[in-house]
Amino acid sequence: MAAGAGKTWILTGSLENFEINRERGFDLLGFKERRRRQAGEMEPGDEIFFYLTRVQAFGGAVRVCSEAFEDRTPIWPQGRKRSPEDYPWRVHTEPIIVLDETEFVAAEELVDELEHVQRWPREHWHLAFQGQLRTVGDEDAQLLHRRLGAASPARSA
Repeated sequence: MAAGAGKTWILTGSLENFEINRERGFDLLGFKERRRRQAGEMEPGDEIFFYLTRVQAFGGAVRVCSEAFEDRTPIWPQGRKRSPEDYPWRVHTEPIIVLDETEFVAAEELVDELEHVQRWPREHWHLAFQGQLRTVGDEDAQLLHRRLGAASPARSA
């Protein structure tokens, strides 16, 4: 599926959760309790790119294969101890591009090109990725496809 065929999302998460997803074959993603509405907007064919906190890089992308559903079975770490999350709003997914950690695309390399980031002052670009989930436009989707695909063309689907 070409970029732009459905919505494109950026999911902000930890490297630890990304690795759990990798071990599972990127078959399922979960979203925080307060992301119910956004999860409900997802449709088969949408794409989700992973922005990984702390390393501040993109690690891969998946395609959504189902409508959202609720499941509270523990899979991912519970996050902050004061407000644990079980990521109950979920979608089935399949991998599109999965990079090894040495191939991750540093977000800072894309700051001047991603339209989504232009809403913030350049020195505060990381604010564009706060919050767990957001949509981006077709041009950003195409840019992310190109850059992640170039980082590891053998992993592109």
